[in-house]
Amino acid sequence: MISRIDLRGDALPEGSALRDLLPRADFDVQAALEKVRPICEAVHHRGDAALIDYAEKFDGVQLESVRVPARALAEALEQLDPAVRAALEESIRRARLVHREQRRAAHTTQVVPGGSVTEKWVPVERVGLYAPGGRSVYPSSVIMNAVPAQEAGVASMALASPPQKEFGGLPHPTILAACALLGIDEVYAVGGAQAVAMFAHGTESCPPANMVTGPGNIWVAAAKRYFTGKIGIDTEAGPTEIAILADETADPVHVASDLISQAEHDPLAAAVLVTDSVELADAVEKELEPQVAATKHIEDRIVPALSGRQSAIVLVDGVDEGLRVVDAYGAEHLEIQTADAAAVADRVKNAGAIFVGAWAPVSLGDYCAGSNHVLPTGGCACHSSGLSVQSFLRGIHIVDYTRDALAEVAHHVVTLAEAEDLPAHGAAIKARFGWKVPESK
Repeated sequence: MISRIDLRGDALPEGSALRDLLPRADFDVQAALEKVRPICEAVHHRGDAALIDYAEKFDGVQLESVRVPARALAEALEQLDPAVRAALEESIRRARLVHREQRRAAHTTQVVPGGSVTEKWVPVERVGLYAPGGRSVYPSSVIMNAVPAQEAGVASMALASPPQKEFGGLPHPTILAACALLGIDEVYAVGGAQAVAMFAHGTESCPPANMVTGPGNIWVAAAKRYFTGKIGIDTEAGPTEIAILADETADPVHVASDLISQAEHDPLAAAVLVTDSVELADAVEKELEPQVAATKHIEDRIVPALSGRQSAIVLVDGVDEGLRVVDAYGAEHLEIQTADAAAVADRVKNAGAIFVGAWAPVSLGDYCAGSNHVLPTGGCACHSSGLSVQSFLRGIHIVDYTRDALAEVAHHVVTLAEAEDLPAHGAAIKARFGWKVPESK
């Protein structure tokens, strides 16, 4: 069901050579870009009419308006299963606890007497959030996107999620209920690339946004790339990934269940075990079969994911070598199930989120750890972070110098301007001092 890659014996290669040995899903955003281009342009030129046409074409629903009425949000919350409501409320509570601590205060550095630089943090004015609605419904993604934006102080927020034929062209009612719990009253029944285009360009119903966040399929990722530079994005999210670094102390039942938990997202989902224990590898392989047989989404998601080229058991000589492998892989979710797991986790350099020990599975982070589950995929954890309050803030420097403070450094500014052959830069300094540069003290 799952392949093996044996990296024992020889010295591990460095950099890209090691990354090339590791499993990864095919996810060609560039190829998808050309297919979403006409969709994005149609939304630009035809607005709501294009969105309505695409709802019929892609989702099989006929809409009169893409804006979800307020009564539908209220009804979704009223009809929500009380147990689901309680779970969503607890997820929101924990997410707020964590993200509230990420707020950044303005800070002033006194460079010299009379000369200071202040960095203040300002939230983006308007954000478009995307909640997928394909194979599964993800109210948890509504929480993970909305809470950090709210805690950052974003004033205007809208959410888009695909219209569902079985719900009369509205997004899934649990998505709507999550919006109601979070106080998001601007919701659109729009999916895919056209949702990103709606937020980027704006339409008759939806004002344009400064930023779009939220996971989605390859068409959403391609649309984000298409609009990069026009709007801010969080990341071009690819298929979900779990990597587990484990030794002989790990429980194969736990390891197998955690691999399956991410494989059920998508046939392209990646499930990777890195271990120095052949006995554990054998036990996990044996454990996968009955656990897979006992669950749901077997043929359409789990089996293709586990047997695909993106998933594997990687054998290494030891935990040190395993750390090199998981750092090269840069997993979206990385579990450490080894002896002294906290110390091993502390040595990891590249991961979207790290889950320490047997009692912190990825599933906890997906819903109720308080952490964010919108994380970098496809190896992007080597240079990018998960969604946070910081994602929605812009740092602005405020430079405040007196005449004396400028005079003290004026000769250096003029010297550097002339060294770069930009004499007008120096002239802007000289003009303030009667065209004679003050001498340094």
